[in-house]
Amino acid sequence: MTLIFLVPLLLFLFRHLLSRWFRRRKPYPPGPRGLPIIGNILMMSHLNHRGLAKLSRTYGGLLHLRLGFSHIFVVSSPQIARQVLQVQDHVFSNRPTTIAIRYLTYGQSDLAFCNYGPFWRRMRKLYVMMLFSRKRAESWASVDEEVHKAVRFVVANVGRPLNVCKLAFSLTRDITFRAAFGSSSSTSDEARLDEFLGIIQEFSKLFGEINVADYAPSWLSWIDPQGINGRVEKARKSLDGFIESIINDHLHKKKRDQCDKKKRDHNTDEEEETDMVDQLLMFYKEEVKVKDSETKINLDNIKGIIMDVMFGGTETVALAIEWVLTELLRSPENMKRVQDELASVVGFDNWRVEDTHLEKLTFLKCILKETLRLHPPFPLLLHETVEDAEVSGYYIPKGSRVMVNTFALGRDPDSWSDPEIFNPERFLDPGAPDLKGNDFEFIPFGSGRRSCPGMQLGLYAFELAVAHLLHCFTWRLPDGVKPGDVDTIEGPGLTVPKADPLVAVPTTRLLCHIIS
Repeated sequence: MTLIFLVPLLLFLFRHLLSRWFRRRKPYPPGPRGLPIIGNILMMSHLNHRGLAKLSRTYGGLLHLRLGFSHIFVVSSPQIARQVLQVQDHVFSNRPTTIAIRYLTYGQSDLAFCNYGPFWRRMRKLYVMMLFSRKRAESWASVDEEVHKAVRFVVANVGRPLNVCKLAFSLTRDITFRAAFGSSSSTSDEARLDEFLGIIQEFSKLFGEINVADYAPSWLSWIDPQGINGRVEKARKSLDGFIESIINDHLHKKKRDQCDKKKRDHNTDEEEETDMVDQLLMFYKEEVKVKDSETKINLDNIKGIIMDVMFGGTETVALAIEWVLTELLRSPENMKRVQDELASVVGFDNWRVEDTHLEKLTFLKCILKETLRLHPPFPLLLHETVEDAEVSGYYIPKGSRVMVNTFALGRDPDSWSDPEIFNPERFLDPGAPDLKGNDFEFIPFGSGRRSCPGMQLGLYAFELAVAHLLHCFTWRLPDGVKPGDVDTIEGPGLTVPKADPLVAVPTTRLLCHIIS
C-alpha cells in the first residue's frame, strides 16, 4: 500500500528537479534539426568548412550539431572565436579524440593533438626552444639552399608547363628532410621521398574525414562502413616504418661519427653537426634517466613530434605556395605589382632574395596574407571542452567538440569588404589584422595556447620560396588557358589542397647565367 503513494511521489520529485535543472541550464545554440538517435549524421558530406560556413549564415556565428550522442559546435563569428580562443581559452584547450587521431598520433602522444596540461606545456616548450625558435630557423641554411635548388630546377625547365603542386611539394619536402632529418636522408633516395609525400597526403585526408564509427557507442566501434579504420591501420604501419627508419639512420650515423672521431685525435674539439632528430634523441637519452612522472617524454612522443613536423612542415607550406600562384595568375595586375616591387628592392642584377629584402617587401607580405585569408592552412581548428561552458548565452557541455571555422572568419562580410575577392591592398591599411592571433577575423595559424608553434619557420620558408619564384620568373598559363579559367576548387582533407593541381609555364625575368 505504501508503494502506491511512494512511487508517484518519487516520480513527481524527479520530474520537478529535472524541470528545474533544465530551466537553470542555458539552451543549446541554434542548428539544423536532427533525427532521433543519429542526429545530423545524414548531413556528414556537407560538414566541411564550406558547408559549415553556409549553415552558419542561416543559424548564426555559433552553430550546434549532433552526431549520434556527440555534440559539435561550430564557431564562425570573430566575437565568439575570441570567447573560445582567448577569454575562455582554458576551457576549450583540449583536442577531440577520433579513431584516426588516436591511432595516427600514437595515442595523442604528439603536441598537435595531445590534451592540455603539464605534459602538453613541457612538449610545447620543447618545440619552441629546440625546434622552432627564430634563432634555430635562421641556422637552418638548408631552407635557403633548397629554395635556391628549386630555382635552378625551374631554370632548367623554362618554357615548359610545370605542375606547381609537385614543384612546391618537392621544395617543402626537401626543406623538411634537410632541416629536420639531416643530410643523411637527402633527396638522392627519390622512392623514399615519394613514400614520405604519400604518407602525409593520406594523413591529411584521414584527419579531415568524418568517420561514422567515431559517433557510435563504443561497443559498436568495430563498425566501419566507410573503410576508414582499415586505411588508418595501413597509414599507421607506413608511418611507423618510415619514422623508425629515420631514427635508426641517425643512431647508426651517431655510432659511425663516434668511431671516426676517436680515430681523428686532432679533431676531438670539433663541434658535431646535429639536426632535429639528433637533438630529440639526445633529449630522449636524458629522459630515460628520469623517474616516472606525468611529464616524462617517451619514444612515442619523439615519433609524434617527427610526425607533426612531417605533416605541418610540408603540406601546409606547399599548398600555400600553390594557392599564391593560383591567385596571382587569376589577377595579372597584382602579379605585375609584386614583381615590380621585387625588382625595386632586390634588383635585376641579383637573383637571391635575402632576409634583409623580405623586411622591405611590403606588397609581397600583403599578397601572402590575402592568400592565407582566402585559403587558411587549416580551415577548421579542432578543440574540445574540458568542462561545461557558456558562450554568448548558450550552453556547451563538457566533452563537446568545437570547430573554429577560420575559412568562414576570413570571409565574414561584417569584417571584410568584398570578402570573396582577392585584394591584397586591404592589408596595406595600418589597421589591418596581423598574423599574431589577436585579430579573430584572421587567424590562419590559430590563436591562444593551441596556436601553431611552427608559425615563424613556416612563414620564413613561405616568404622566401614565393619571393624567389616571383622575382626570378614570369609565370603564364598554358596556351589556350585564360586567367578566368583558373579554378579555386578544393580537394578533401584537413588542409585545403587544390582539387586540380595548378599548371603554369615559367620564363626567366633575369639573365639565366646570373642564377648559379
